[in-house]
Amino acid sequence: MNSNKNSLRTSGILFALCVLGAAGYGTYAWGQFNIMSFFVTSEGSGNGGDLGGIDGADTRCQNLATTAGAGNRVWRAYLSTYGEGVEQQARERIGTGPWYNAKGVKIAEDVTELHINPNIRWDTALDENGGIVPERRHDILTGTLPDGNVRSADSPEVMSCDNWTSSSPEHTAIGGHHDRQGGGYTSWNSAHSNDGCSQDSMVDPNGGLFYCFAAD
Repeated sequence: MNSNKNSLRTSGILFALCVLGAAGYGTYAWGQFNIMSFFVTSEGSGNGGDLGGIDGADTRCQNLATTAGAGNRVWRAYLSTYGEGVEQQARERIGTGPWYNAKGVKIAEDVTELHINPNIRWDTALDENGGIVPERRHDILTGTLPDGNVRSADSPEVMSCDNWTSSSPEHTAIGGHHDRQGGGYTSWNSAHSNDGCSQDSMVDPNGGLFYCFAAD
């Protein structure tokens, strides 16, 4: 009898999970049911543009995703690096898509759509916990041009906080606006250079956020 009750209980749980999936819920208590594949980091490094290099940024994406229950994916930071032998294009680091936020809303079907007409704005560019990123923190580090590529001739000190290893106020980096707001150009990935790579140079004292994508 107890065996039958346990079987019925298990079947009921599985049925409920299927119903939740059909209803479009993107985040579940169990990581294997979390379809999130895109988020804005909820916190910066605390050291301005020094993210521990590109590998440190990737590790931060992976750790935040794991804490949020989506650590069963391979996560990459949407960041570019510059220089002979070390150049990386942000658009080539993040897989092929599609990508969804923490609430199961599609951000883009593929790399092309991501760089032409992505569903990125204040209410879709959520952090890993499904939270809205405060407006005052809308400068998101990318180090990239609008098409997601970089130019070898550009300087890493100017474009990417010396390839994400510098917290110097004398260095800068390109960033985008996750909310697509602000005067002038409102690109999600390439709006303008920031005022420096130190934590104090960030618009918000908790700034230095960046995008993370599931690359698998």
